[in-house]
Amino acid sequence: MPARYGDVMHTTATAAPTTSDARRVGLACGIGTAIERYDFFIYGTAAAVVFGPQFFPQVSDFAGRLAAFATFALGFIALPLGGVVMGHFGDRIGRKSMLVWSLMLMGISTFAIGLLPNYARIGVWAPLLLVTLRFLQGFALGGEWAGAVLMSVEHAPTERRGLYGSFVALGVPAGLVFANLVFLAATTGVDREQFLAWGWRVPFLASAVLVAVGLLVRAGVSESPVFAEVRARKAERRMPVLDVLRSHGRTVMLAAGTYLSCSATGYIGTVYFVSYATREIGLGLTTTLAVVVSAAMILGVSLVVFATWSDRWGRRRIMIWGLAALAIWSSITFPLIDTKSLPLIALAICGMLFLQGPYMGTQPAVISELFPANVRYSGASLSQTLGVILGGALAPLIATYLFGLTGSSWGVTAYLVTMGIISWLCGLGLKEETYRRTLSHRE
Repeated sequence: MPARYGDVMHTTATAAPTTSDARRVGLACGIGTAIERYDFFIYGTAAAVVFGPQFFPQVSDFAGRLAAFATFALGFIALPLGGVVMGHFGDRIGRKSMLVWSLMLMGISTFAIGLLPNYARIGVWAPLLLVTLRFLQGFALGGEWAGAVLMSVEHAPTERRGLYGSFVALGVPAGLVFANLVFLAATTGVDREQFLAWGWRVPFLASAVLVAVGLLVRAGVSESPVFAEVRARKAERRMPVLDVLRSHGRTVMLAAGTYLSCSATGYIGTVYFVSYATREIGLGLTTTLAVVVSAAMILGVSLVVFATWSDRWGRRRIMIWGLAALAIWSSITFPLIDTKSLPLIALAICGMLFLQGPYMGTQPAVISELFPANVRYSGASLSQTLGVILGGALAPLIATYLFGLTGSSWGVTAYLVTMGIISWLCGLGLKEETYRRTLSHRE
């Protein structure tokens, strides 16, 4: 009798790719994700330090920062739309083609931001075009993550799905490091007037080269063998998004809920922190970016280690303990930052990103294992994008508003701890261990 989805197995019905094939696909997906995250993160850094005066000079400095972070949030609002559209076609025609289209769209919109005239040149058209391009960035990213994860995990050996999935997760800190290093070079290579005049555009224009490299890498990988099995059995669903919501709606919402804390703390620690540290704490931009880069490197090591452990001991235990630790650390992050001691500030941000590793390292494999093959792209896209939009999209904006309202960081701390508790509870709600599940389609 053929096994049903969710049965505990160590074999699949399709011929497994070789280890070298799996490694090559995982690296290709990770490189592409790093490039897309670079494009997405440079917008966040620019929103924190330059977009206010460039595109919203007609309002106060505080209102300009709110407006800049609002455009940052808009990219996340587009995530579910991108996830739905690309999830639909990813489950209908394949994973690989969606990865190529998402990378092209991200590259075009990012490069266009680098060419965009500011408010002084074209008036109100400047923020309107900025908002449009940010929306396109979010749409592209919404469909990219799940496709990259599924390509990597579905090619991986069963006993190494956590590790190979972490290659894609590793693209997040890699993109963050590269984005901040490029911005660091842009700020130190020219004086402040030149940076505000044209230097901030360089990281966006450099995206064209990176996207070209990413397309070459991704074009050379083969389609997922699991999706090939779905197609061979003619098991594609006509409306996979609706099907996954009908059959697995609870799982989608719980999986999204587990990501709230990681998403909120991630964007608070890498985007809002840049604005808070330079404006409220008095750190120089170079020092602030150096702290973020160091923390992102620590995150990269952490997520690979915990992903590897999840292949041996299971994913749920690591995820739940990691979410609990992140909620606890969130309660002391801003008190440490407010000491204005550089070592304690670095400890706060590095600790926050390190504790994202237990979740981020296991998430790609978990979110792939939660859904059947013929609706997996849609289920994974919806879970991740809903988690990002509810957790990270508004986080810098909410934090800016809370600090402006109270004049204290305690509101920000309460917000992060609340997100942490919700994610931990959602993790408990996902009661089943997934690391021994088969990924193959079964009639």
